[in-house]
Amino acid sequence: MREMTADPVALSTAVTPRLLRRPTLALAWLFFGLALLFAVVAGITGDVFFFRLATESLIFGGLALSVDLLLGRTGLLPLGQALFFGFGAYVSALVLKQGLPSFWLAMAVVLVTTTLVGLLAGVIAIRAKGVYFALISFGLAQVVSKVVFNTRELGASDGIIGVPVPQISFGLFSVDAASPAGFFLLVLAFIAVLYGLLAYLMETPFGHQLAAIRTNEHRVSFLGVDPWRYKLAVFVLAANVAGLSGALYPMLRGFVSPELMFFQVSGNAIINVIVGGTGTLIGALYGSAILTVLRSVIGTFTAHHQLVIGVIFMISVIFFPKGLIGYVLEALERRHANREKSS
Repeated sequence: MREMTADPVALSTAVTPRLLRRPTLALAWLFFGLALLFAVVAGITGDVFFFRLATESLIFGGLALSVDLLLGRTGLLPLGQALFFGFGAYVSALVLKQGLPSFWLAMAVVLVTTTLVGLLAGVIAIRAKGVYFALISFGLAQVVSKVVFNTRELGASDGIIGVPVPQISFGLFSVDAASPAGFFLLVLAFIAVLYGLLAYLMETPFGHQLAAIRTNEHRVSFLGVDPWRYKLAVFVLAANVAGLSGALYPMLRGFVSPELMFFQVSGNAIINVIVGGTGTLIGALYGSAILTVLRSVIGTFTAHHQLVIGVIFMISVIFFPKGLIGYVLEALERRHANREKSS
């Protein structure tokens, strides 16, 4: 019995080794440090296009974080996570255009509504397991996207255009979302806080239980823990992360469309996570940044850039199943272990 009661902790460390915490933190500092360096260089050169592109990669990085919570930390494959991303974008656009053009009001309404939608969708989806969960999440996104696509009040296939740019106030100072540099730094700060909170949460007993569920759900049930409650909680949390990230999209682009809920958006987020490193969280941000830039660069040469991304994805799955950041973390772990042995 003593061995069995220790299993949740043992199972959690199999997914989140303690030796990886410091290397992960270093890679996180590196990512956000490089982002700040980019902001300085882009600000000096005055390159608006790359500011917008980098901001978009961060926004979709938030979606990738939500996917990694489910796929990498809990073992649930969400083929319809774009549902919450697009839902957050539409709610944000409606609040900004039909109500008050307030950043904080838009984010608050998105948080409340995505929590409710996440609870409803979670109760439906997480009763299934494996491929059935993936198909149900995919089906929910397809149904909602088609409803939005055919609703004239939401702009139908054209979406909502002309979303006003909000003035974002922080007490004594404010940020204009129309400023490429200012909005990039705002989104960067938002993603940094979001990542920090999620990384901290994954080191709590809640995160350890998720890791245990991912490793062996049946044994967790046998030990008296109800996996359904934890999966529902992380499902709603992932919906909030995706929805809040999506809420930033109309502030950047000035419009939303039903395409934000399509499978391609969910698929791209999953590719970002797998290429970056499943289960690392920070790998989702690296993957999103790398592949967003690649799509833009390759797209200038050919309209078939998705073929190139598909090839990169297949190579990553076959030859680098742990993802780029996963292998970097493994190398840093070995280096740290060798240092401890030599000292």
